[in-house]
Amino acid sequence: AGMAFEAMNHAGDIKSDLLVVLNDNEMSISENVGALNNHLAQILSGKLYSTLREGGKKVLSGIPPIKELVKRTEEHIKGMVVPGTLFEELGFNYIGPVDGHDVQGLVQTLKNMRAKKGPQLLHIMTKKGHGYAPAEKDPIGWHAVPKFDPQIGTLPKIGGGCPSYSAIFGDWLCSTAAGDDKLMAITPAMREGSGMVAFSRQYPRQYFDVAIAEQHAVTFAAGLAIGGYHPVVAIYSTFLQRAYDQVIHDVAIQNLPVLFAIDRGGVVGPDGQTHQGAFDLSYLRCIPNMIIMTPSDENECRLMLHTGYHYQAGPSAVRYPRGNGTGASLSELY
Repeated sequence: AGMAFEAMNHAGDIKSDLLVVLNDNEMSISENVGALNNHLAQILSGKLYSTLREGGKKVLSGIPPIKELVKRTEEHIKGMVVPGTLFEELGFNYIGPVDGHDVQGLVQTLKNMRAKKGPQLLHIMTKKGHGYAPAEKDPIGWHAVPKFDPQIGTLPKIGGGCPSYSAIFGDWLCSTAAGDDKLMAITPAMREGSGMVAFSRQYPRQYFDVAIAEQHAVTFAAGLAIGGYHPVVAIYSTFLQRAYDQVIHDVAIQNLPVLFAIDRGGVVGPDGQTHQGAFDLSYLRCIPNMIIMTPSDENECRLMLHTGYHYQAGPSAVRYPRGNGTGASLSELY
């Protein structure tokens, strides 16, 4: 997202000796484009190519027009088979894509790149869950798993019988959208975790996965609200921190009716230290015009989501915990 782009733009400008490894696990960027690119990566990272490339730069350094022509010719030739034009434009020498599971080939490419001057980018292709069949079949379900027996290959069932708060949110979202085609649900790449799978299938035109771009998610919601739509931003508490400036500047100052459905509020246990939702109450309470609600059970969660959605005087937030509800009966929504 933005911070990574800013860092790469800076590195390309100051020409530091830097190696960036882009791990492309086929979940977000592009599919592997075959053996030709693996072979080409070996050539482009090799000593012969580097020697000829640097030697050519020195010879042509005193003839700027020809040097620029040769540079652009090289870029066009590489661009036909190598998806690295963006990185080259940022000042990086792009190598790849290479097979990240071919350890010997990867080691050789890294050795070739070790002595290179200036910023380098190595694009490796991997498969999420590679080497463990259950994870390969369901990479999303096997993301951030609890303790399990690898010999059995199944995840432990979460007991309790009551629906999770995420499921309550997802059900409320679907039922509300059934009567309001202006509802627009936004998630920063957390469809499964936020309970939005059913909604994304039933209402695809009202569902927006903006990828791991929390700042854009919030500003996008602000734009939708200005346009007369009813945006709901489903986001984990810890990830909303990344968009704090946008919450203040783009939503609260303009007093826009955006509903934040904040999942994983409070202590989250197995999700780990980076996912603790320990700060949301503190950083939201000091924002003018923000209404904050915290339910004690799943019925209150549903009622608060309903209230926040219909509150049009400004932004509102409902923050709820990870895990299952208490078994409270659900009352009617009016």
